[in-house]
Amino acid sequence: MPLNISLYDVSVWVLPLVIAITFHEAAHGFVARHFGDNTAWELGRVSFNPLKHIDPFGTLVLPAILLLSHSPFLFGYAKPVPVNFRALRNPRIDMVWVALAGPATNIILALFAASAFHLLGFIPASAAQWLADNLKNAVVINVVLAIFNMLPIPPLDGGRVAVGLLPKVLAYPLSRLEPYGLLILIGILIVLPLAGSQFGLNLDVISAILRTSTGYVIRLLLLVTGNA
Repeated sequence: MPLNISLYDVSVWVLPLVIAITFHEAAHGFVARHFGDNTAWELGRVSFNPLKHIDPFGTLVLPAILLLSHSPFLFGYAKPVPVNFRALRNPRIDMVWVALAGPATNIILALFAASAFHLLGFIPASAAQWLADNLKNAVVINVVLAIFNMLPIPPLDGGRVAVGLLPKVLAYPLSRLEPYGLLILIGILIVLPLAGSQFGLNLDVISAILRTSTGYVIRLLLLVTGNA
């Protein structure tokens, strides 16, 4: 099936995606510095320069492969901001705040984008549609990024939140999964659904939960900003 992706499509998806990823990663570094870890700051990762955060494989190659293979779920990742959790003043609890900073920032960006719909009436008609598409995509991208990252699988933010909040008897084995996190995600989001489809089974449960959660959050943001 051919892909009909125009330059216009690229122009209204790339900008909100780059902003979402950049602010997400910078927020981790900023909050880590606030709680005592200067690692990201000293490496120049507390920055709004997107080139500091783009991972060639995770940000560009992996999403392209999934798109071209018609994967049931499209995802990618940025270059993780380095955090030395031992340098945090209260490692277990501060780790939770550092992890939450990224998704929280994405929800704030989505809120701003939804609020900005009210400004479209003041924009020249020639630019209003382009801006409207950018804002719509910004809402979707930021909400998807926030919810996806809150899956309780290390090294996703939700996994680190779980490690910080669970009793040590549960937190320790969960933290040991971090080196295998990407493989686990690929397994449950791509391999499992594709394997299930070969036997007529719908095993795309996590994607369905993510889509439903994303829909609820987007509708709530639109309601709060007077766009519903």
